[in-house]
Amino acid sequence: MSADISKHVLIPKHKLLDEKSSKAMLEQYNISPYQLPSMSIKDPMARHLNAELGAIIEIQRSSEVAGKYKYYRRIV
Repeated sequence: MSADISKHVLIPKHKLLDEKSSKAMLEQYNISPYQLPSMSIKDPMARHLNAELGAIIEIQRSSEVAGKYKYYRRIV
């Protein structure tokens, strides 16, 4: 039996973006995928989401100062 790591209290919400959403986000911020911070394909959440090389993950974080905000990473 293995635990679902996405439900752990310390893990922020992760979402695998589809191609259309990825393209829209890159256009919105006027950046290329290579300008995004990287995330290893071996990362436990990348494996949980079945992410492939080049995919973009949206991470929703919370902060006492900034509230909720989105952060993006490219799978390498």
